[in-house]
Amino acid sequence: MNSITIIGGGIGGIVTAICFEKLNIPYVLYERAAVLKEVGAGIWLSPNALQVLEWIDPKLLQAVQSSGNAFDSIRVTNHNLRPISDSNQQFALQKYGYTTMAIHRGKLQKILYDYATKENIVLNKTLKKYESYRDYITITFTDKSTVKTRSLIGADGINSTLRKQLFPGSTLRYTGQTCWRGIANYDLDTSLTNVGCTLWGKKLQFGMSKLENGKVYWFAVRRSKMQQKDNLHTLKNTLTTLFSEFHPIVNTLIDNTPLEKIMRNDLFDLNLLERWHYQNICLIGDAAHSMTPDLGQGGAQAIEDAFYLSNFIHGIPKTEDAFDTFYTFRKPKVERLVKQSWNTSRMAITNRPLEILRNFILKYTPQKMMQQQMLTVYNIDTTIAHKNV
Repeated sequence: MNSITIIGGGIGGIVTAICFEKLNIPYVLYERAAVLKEVGAGIWLSPNALQVLEWIDPKLLQAVQSSGNAFDSIRVTNHNLRPISDSNQQFALQKYGYTTMAIHRGKLQKILYDYATKENIVLNKTLKKYESYRDYITITFTDKSTVKTRSLIGADGINSTLRKQLFPGSTLRYTGQTCWRGIANYDLDTSLTNVGCTLWGKKLQFGMSKLENGKVYWFAVRRSKMQQKDNLHTLKNTLTTLFSEFHPIVNTLIDNTPLEKIMRNDLFDLNLLERWHYQNICLIGDAAHSMTPDLGQGGAQAIEDAFYLSNFIHGIPKTEDAFDTFYTFRKPKVERLVKQSWNTSRMAITNRPLEILRNFILKYTPQKMMQQQMLTVYNIDTTIAHKNV
């Protein structure tokens, strides 16, 4: 019988596994993919996530940093690339020793997977259902195999199968927006090399950041009905026409992206749950509190979950009590970010009068105030780890 079973080998699941290893917590992780490939687009990792990687192992942090690109500045501009808000990240560098960075999601996944103990990870296993008994849980996979476990952690993403059974009333909330993501084969001008940049205007949004030499991650957002399909033969032309009034760099990046590297997803978040756990079952990451990508905090919050949950399990004798402490501790910050991210998605794509007001407010917000807001996101409570290591 497993002591703790993790369902899902995405970023939240694999970092939880690695944290468990550091604290000598026995686990087995099951991932539905038969092979972990370098798929996906880019992801931003802010200092809160990087602090967790450093706590796990400075060498792991170094491996991640050497495979991505750090930002000197996080910038919001209008559609012509004129700055509306520009936050110099020197304050973060001085406080933590690093700033927010961009990395290919698949590359990050591979680094994390390579670091974990393979004997504890089982691939090609998709959760079908679970059954709870007095002292254990029986998990059934789609291949009809079963396993028993004392505790169960769901890290299986926004469309979590585990959550749908645990909390059948849980619902997703559509933003009314769709997003294209891609990796362009291009070198940005040196003025943009170390900038996490988002362009707002014309009821559209476009973001870009260098991943590594010759690779740029970008995303494009517009309002849309759900489940619309692209014509692959005309997709690039559709996007370049849509962003024709934006700075030329936007269409340059789209043009320099292989068609097979462009993916589209409608943007949802998860309506806030009253709890993330029940008895000896707990949800983390997007399975528990999926948020829109507007603050770049989805992956970082899953990594924070891994840090706190592992330390609470390590320090609290009864796992159910650890789950309860974890939820109580994490709820305020996570719910604040879910709401802020949703509001930012509304603010990024709006009508012209509100756009003018938004730009004015952002332009004249003092740097100190912006930095304080960022610090509330970047800070983690390291004393919890100090007690448990």
